[in-house]
Amino acid sequence: MESSLFVILSLGFLLGLKHATDADHVVAVTTFVSREKSLLRSCWIGLFWGAGHTLSLATAGGIILLLKVNISDSFGGWLEFGVAAMLVLLGARVLHKAWKESFRLHRHPHSHVSGKAPHTHWHVHLPGKSEEHSGWLHVGLRPLLVGMVHGAAGTGALMLLVFSTIRSPLQGLVYIVIFGVGSIVGMLIVSLLLSLPLRWISSRTTTGYHFIQATAGLFSCMFGVYLGFDILQKL
Repeated sequence: MESSLFVILSLGFLLGLKHATDADHVVAVTTFVSREKSLLRSCWIGLFWGAGHTLSLATAGGIILLLKVNISDSFGGWLEFGVAAMLVLLGARVLHKAWKESFRLHRHPHSHVSGKAPHTHWHVHLPGKSEEHSGWLHVGLRPLLVGMVHGAAGTGALMLLVFSTIRSPLQGLVYIVIFGVGSIVGMLIVSLLLSLPLRWISSRTTTGYHFIQATAGLFSCMFGVYLGFDILQKL
């Protein structure tokens, strides 16, 4: 009995690792990591995202297991639609930030002919480097909240797996926590792998770095729209 439980919990950890690589999770974290040039800060983003994901999974899962609450397919679908809408918002925010940092409008007066009165021209300049974001809101709180939304949306599917393998509510809660720990480790690895090429590019060219930011934001918007339409068709 103990050996079978160990196998189930180990499987939960491995499934948590795999769960971190789901497309919507990777896209969401990419919108944060694409804004970072620091390897350490990118890893912190992955950890906070995974912590938020695990927190909502454990909370919702505990309520379902202990109070025998059922999540309807319709409610779960609307939670997933919320994830899709959030991906669009995250992508739009990255696009807006990338545009502001890449193209800034300046004006300065000058004269084309000596002795003539100067006049003013507007010019677009590329800045040398993007603004740094060092606040807790960017590094920790936002990824934590986004992870919580993803965790809440994935509770229904996880509970089906728990009910099919675990009989005791306590064992089920332990399984959810182990699964969450696996997702934290998995997202830390994903964030690290995403940040390595970004850090390499940012050390060599500012233009390429902004292009990657814009691409990440655009892809997040497109994927969110696609995911949203797919979910609405199933509701």
